[in-house]
Amino acid sequence: MSWRNDPLVISVNALGITQITAWGTSYYCLGVLAKPIAAETGWGISTIFLGFSVALVTMGLISTWVGRLIDRIGARSVMSIGTVIVSAGLFGLSQVHDVVFYMAAWLVIGVGMRCCLYDAAFAALVQAVPSRGRAAISYLTLYGAYASTVFWVIGHYLNEAYGWRGTLLIFAAINLVVCLPLNWLGLSRRESAMEATATKAPERAQDGPALEGRRRKVGIALFALIMSLNGFVFGVVSLQLVPLLEAAGLAGAAAVWVASLKGHGQFGGRLVEIFFGKNLKAMTVARIAIGVLPPALLLLMLARGEFWLLVTFTLLLGASQGVITIVRGAVPLALFGTQGYGAVLGLIATPILLVNAFSPALFALIVDLVGWHNALYALLGCSILTWFAIELMSRWYEGARTGTTAP
Repeated sequence: MSWRNDPLVISVNALGITQITAWGTSYYCLGVLAKPIAAETGWGISTIFLGFSVALVTMGLISTWVGRLIDRIGARSVMSIGTVIVSAGLFGLSQVHDVVFYMAAWLVIGVGMRCCLYDAAFAALVQAVPSRGRAAISYLTLYGAYASTVFWVIGHYLNEAYGWRGTLLIFAAINLVVCLPLNWLGLSRRESAMEATATKAPERAQDGPALEGRRRKVGIALFALIMSLNGFVFGVVSLQLVPLLEAAGLAGAAAVWVASLKGHGQFGGRLVEIFFGKNLKAMTVARIAIGVLPPALLLLMLARGEFWLLVTFTLLLGASQGVITIVRGAVPLALFGTQGYGAVLGLIATPILLVNAFSPALFALIVDLVGWHNALYALLGCSILTWFAIELMSRWYEGARTGTTAP
């Protein structure tokens, strides 16, 4: 089969472009637009980011329902509808002059993001190429590593030229012109049983049979807990990386430059997973990615302004986060199979999104109470607990596979 006609190549490249665009124009847009919005409206920065929290809570509350909808009508339709909803939400956001309508616009954007960002895209790839779902997920995440970097630059220049309202209007149009046709056309073809046999043996072979019954429910609950604990750490770090680096001893400009290296770490981690992790079980990759985080945070705590230690911390952090994005799609596929995959991702995403929504505010409260340095112990403790939990789950899963765990 020609690579040009391969559903994996077509779907990954189409969704790669849409994921960069969708993430950059919606999830990451406040990275460059928050201050301009605050300057014009007079609202506090906390109010601006509260809108984003509203979007995350909305995503969490509808996540399971959207996952089931993906299984029922197909990810192609859900992602296309989600793109239209994101575009409508961005248009609404560009027109707001009132806090209530601002929050309402973010609620709409949250609905759209849940329908067309990674969890939906992972399900779309598994539907398109079920025999190579894990590989497709890994390839797709390579695109997403630089979504924030690319659109922060684009957003900065658009804001300079057209203001934040004009920028959001352009972002809304980009979603309709770029993402909508690519989501629809890029997912128009699925591999046949003959193509699956000709390209590669099903990936499930190296991970064993899917969990069933009570073991399946326990596995979903355990993995959701682990990803939620991990989500607390990354929910904080994603928004607070520059202040964390400044608290560790870097000056403002240097902290921003080092923080920008996280994207390179994400890309590098995903590249390593593609070339060296493809022969490892998905659970093994998860254990490695989560196990990297505690040593990385220790480097941050011990750096005391040492530049290269902080660079190493940022790169390790990015690599861990980059691979864990793959893990969120690959481990459920390995443990639970393709049947009901969209619903499984939806269930797992619900607590993760809710934790991500509230973790920055909770960490800010901890900082106010005990200071930046002592607050790092909360992040380190959470990362150690996550590592301990994934090790326990790995042992439980091996027992469940071999039938030594009670049903």
